Amino acid sequence: MSELRFTEDHEWLRVEDDGSVTVGITAYAQNALGDVVYVQLPELQPYEKGAEASTVESVKAASGVYMPLTGEVVAVNEGLNDSPELVNEDPLGEGWFFRFIPADMNQVNALLDQDAYDRLIKANDDA
Repeated sequence: MSELRFTEDHEWLRVEDDGSVTVGITAYAQNALGDVVYVQLPELQPYEKGAEASTVESVKAASGVYMPLTGEVVAVNEGLNDSPELVNEDPLGEGWFFRFIPADMNQVNALLDQDAYDRLIKANDDA
């Protein structure tokens, strides 16, 4: 498993062996949302960076999951249709949302690494 990257919107990304990038929401994000009850998965199509690709609904709120980079969604986690609670139980594993092929793979490395994401969370918690 490669190193995770993160966005300021609390999505995590992992580059897979086949060159696709898996996306989910972080433990911090799912904890803030509370018990997830529904996930709207994206269509298998191209999205621009920043576009809302997916929606996650919890007992507290609904929140968008944004396309971290421009690319084409090539797979979705169908398991979330019947078991949205996987987002709470295993946010960095079985609770993934979708996989995409980025238009520019080099942009993945420009996202936050673990240390930078940890600083972001600490700043949010201190605010």
